[in-house]
Amino acid sequence: MNNEKDQILAALSAWIRKRPQLEYCNYGCPTAYRSEARDITRDLHHAREMLAYVARRDSITAADLLAASRHAYSGRLTLNKTATGYEIDYCTGQYWPTEYRRAACAVLASAAWDRMRADLPADTDQKAERIQKSARREFSRAVAQRWFR
Repeated sequence: MNNEKDQILAALSAWIRKRPQLEYCNYGCPTAYRSEARDITRDLHHAREMLAYVARRDSITAADLLAASRHAYSGRLTLNKTATGYEIDYCTGQYWPTEYRRAACAVLASAAWDRMRADLPADTDQKAERIQKSARREFSRAVAQRWFR
């Protein structure tokens, strides 16, 4: 497999494995805190599923992932090449714990979407619907509904 792609996937994998660092004092009750924690964990599962998909697809290249990072999630998650591999630079929007995994999901979904679109014949009508149908075959229902609509 592509060494550069492997380095990008390793950086994304390390990124999504980071602890969210939720601060209990920011929540008024345990119910709100647990709800937020569940959402963050769901984003982790989605990111892992899409990371595995991208890793299996040789057609999704390092260049595809770099391009996706420039436009997905408003370009707030960027992949920067270093001497030892890739590092992630992230610009927080509102609250880092609730969005850092979503940013990774958006980049991975964008790279997958772009590849699915490129693999369609040029004269195909209704490309979005075809890509969504393909995503429903490739991903779990939750991932397909959330990231490929």
